[in-house]
Formats: sequence, C-alpha cells, structure tokens
Amino acid sequence: METNRRSFLAATLGGAALTSVAAAEVKTVADVGEIDRAAGAPILKKELFASPVKIASIELLKSNRYYFLRARSADGAVGISVPNDRATYLYPILQRLVIPYFVGKDARDLESLIDGVYVYQSNYKLSSLALWCCVAWVEFSLLDLLGRMARKPVGELLGGIVRTEVPIYAASGNRGNKPEEEATVLQRLAEQTGARAMKFKVGGRMSNNADSLPGRSEKLIVLARKAFGEGFTLYADSNGSYDVEKSVEIGKLLEDQNYGFFEEPCPFDYLEETKQIADRLRIPVAGGEQESSAWRYRWLIANGAVQVVQPDLHYYGGFIRATRVARMAAKAGLPVTLHLSGGLGYADMLHFASFTPNMGPFQEYKGDVPETGGWFDPPIRLKDGVLNVPTGPGLGLSADVDEIKAAKPVES
Repeated sequence: METNRRSFLAATLGGAALTSVAAAEVKTVADVGEIDRAAGAPILKKELFASPVKIASIELLKSNRYYFLRARSADGAVGISVPNDRATYLYPILQRLVIPYFVGKDARDLESLIDGVYVYQSNYKLSSLALWCCVAWVEFSLLDLLGRMARKPVGELLGGIVRTEVPIYAASGNRGNKPEEEATVLQRLAEQTGARAMKFKVGGRMSNNADSLPGRSEKLIVLARKAFGEGFTLYADSNGSYDVEKSVEIGKLLEDQNYGFFEEPCPFDYLEETKQIADRLRIPVAGGEQESSAWRYRWLIANGAVQVVQPDLHYYGGFIRATRVARMAAKAGLPVTLHLSGGLGYADMLHFASFTPNMGPFQEYKGDVPETGGWFDPPIRLKDGVLNVPTGPGLGLSADVDEIKAAKPVES
C-alpha cells in the first residue's frame, strides 16, 4: 500500500509537490519527535528589529463592504489586515478577549504571544474557529506593521522567499445543479482563469451518504474527467458527506478517473475514520480546513490519515501556527494546499506560499482577484492560471485604497 500511495502521489499531485519537500520521501507515517522539533523551531526573524516594537493599539474598522484591523506601534508604525466576513459576529471576542492581550506587548515576541493569548482570560475554552480567526486577524496586522518597518514582505520575515508566482486551481462551490450543468460551469471557470486544475463538490455536505441530487456525484466525476481530459488535474471535495464504506466507494471511482485528491471524505472531526479511508485508498486524502488543534494535526500527519494538509490561515490562527503545521507536513513528505475562507484570503495564501517550501502544485482560487487585486502595489494579476505574490512591505496593501481610508471604528 505504501509503494502504491507514493506512486499515486507522484502522478496526481505532480512532481513539484514532492520535490518541493527537499526531495523527502512520501511516507504514510512520520516520527512524532521529528514533527514536534520541526514545529517548534523559530519562525519570525526577530533579528531584523534591534529595538522593542511596543504595540500601542489595535482597532477594528468597517467600510461599506469590508472589515479592517489597524495596529499601531508606540513609534507610530501602522499595520493593516483584512478579516473575513466572520468578523460580523466574532468581533466581541476579538475586541474583548484577544486585542487586550496584545496591547502593550512587544510585537517582536509574536510567536510567544500567539501561544499566550490561548491561555489569557481562559480563551482555551473557546478553542475553535471563533477564537483563532480573531487571533489570525491580529497577527496579520502585526506582521504587516513589522514588514512595513523592515521594508520587507511577510515572506522575508517568516523564512525567506522561495517562489514569486503560484499556480491556482479554480474551485466551484455548487451542489444543487445537475452534472451536465456543473461540467459547463467548470469549463467556463477554466476558460476564465486559465487554470490547469479544478475542484468541485460531491455528496450532499455532512449529509450521511445522501447526495445533493440522486446519482449526481458519480456521474459528475466521470463527466468532468471526460470534459477535461487526462492532462488536467481534478480534485473532489465532499465536505464530510460520507461514512467509511461510501467514502471508499467514491474514492475508488476517483482513483479510476485519476483524480488528484479526495477532500474531507467523512466528517472532518472523525479522525480515526479518515485514517481508515486513507488506508484503503491509493488516492491522496486531503483535510484540515476546519482544524483548530495542533495536537490533532500532529495525529493526522503522524498516522497517515491525510496526504494533503489543508490549514486555513484565518480559521487556524494565522501564518505562524500554519507554518508549524506546514513544517509537520514537510517532515512526513506531505504537501500543503491552503483552504481559503474569504477576506483577502487569496493574498494571504500568496504570502504563505512565498516562503513555504512544501506547497502543493496548485492553490485554491475563488474568483475575488479582479475586484481587489488593484489594492496591491504592484497589483495582483491572474494570468494563465498563475497569481503573482505581492512584493510590497508587509502584506503589500497600497496606502491609497479608498475602502481603507473610508473605514470607521467598530464600537465594542
């Protein structure tokens, strides 16, 4: 099974996914001690800052359409981040339980602050997306602040630039349309983006084996392969639709059709079942977008339950925590393919990919670049299925974005 899995990974994920892990051998299990040591190594280049960077304030702003977080240092440096739309209902946690911990601290200690806020005010009792989104938004703003001070992009602060362009896969979120209709949607997405990879939905979404339409998934899996041909990379995402036996059935069909990975075949928190599925399939199993626990990530990676690791930079708490996961994955010879949750998620992904060696061959795209790509200097462009990484300091946002200048403070 291990030899078959290695061969299948090489064929479906692409050589870039494997060579990017410093030619590490793809394994089905990994040593926990090695994983812990990799995750625990320093990340932020503190030596770039000779003096303390005292955090004077962090405030939540809102324009007509977007939320922003603005951090200021005691010396007047400013950093801006863009939360996803979950800020609409998570802002009390952000303002009451997360921001107060950071104010007055030294931003150079960001790694330890990310760990410390977990304990502050018993925040561990909220340990989930609700807490870690808020932490991520603060971290993004402080990294932007530090990057602007050092006049370096985020990637230079967190390890050094290893790529300046990122190939994307276009993602369709449709479930209610017929297979023929979805195949047309996918072809249109490919034409619009120039992407050489595509992901679509199968199953009914946490649906206990029920399909969104009778027989839709099986038919679509075959139809999409026929529509795109063998040279095109296809991924399938069930969002936890199946039990073990149905997952294996769908997974074997995906194998027959040479798909690149099978995402969240069973409910995301069914860790042992996810491993059972992975053990019975050759196709890589992808997962992790809902995960908030470093320990559970370690278990998934060390036990071979996933072969494509998918943290969400917002849901999981930011660049530093996700970098620890990427390093765990690298020790097991596994690629990282980020999940995007909104805001300027595509730009956050680009920065993460810029300094993370073991990124998969394609990263997720949900179609928001044409609207906000001009917020960056130089602008982010999508050309022939490839996005350019922002090169400006920090997160690379332009100082002349009208939405930011028009934003007003959100009262706690």
